[in-house]
Amino acid sequence: MFGANKGAAPAQDKVLDGKGLRIAMVQARFNANVTDALMAACTQELLALGVDERDIDHYSVPGALEIPVVLQALAEKARHDALIALGCIIRGETYHFELVANESGAGVTRVALDYHVPVVNAILTTENLAQAQARQDEKGRDAAQVAVEMTNLLDRIG
Repeated sequence: MFGANKGAAPAQDKVLDGKGLRIAMVQARFNANVTDALMAACTQELLALGVDERDIDHYSVPGALEIPVVLQALAEKARHDALIALGCIIRGETYHFELVANESGAGVTRVALDYHVPVVNAILTTENLAQAQARQDEKGRDAAQVAVEMTNLLDRIG
């Protein structure tokens, strides 16, 4: 039966247990004040979830459009349990915002589907800097939690 759970749901602490996981973050440098905060919050949360500092890798790219190609290269190497995309796209006066937001998001999703690896999209898309700054810490923490939870879920599925 669809949706039937044959076993008991795992305890929440097991779902968010990052011990033994290897995680890579790919951070865009564009809007670095925001992406640095995203990375700091994400790293802090990964450590709090039990991921060893030596098992957290960080890669820097110029902007959001460059994130998917580095995610793809990392996925091909298959050394990480999960990948996290960190970026910030702030709407301007031209169509460029939509192009960057749509294409970077599609690229992140494609890597996850093509390589069957959890890839967390923590690329903020906001109307202004104030919105980005209001979301940077929470989104960084959320990205870490999603990476750990999805890795553990996919491991349970086999």
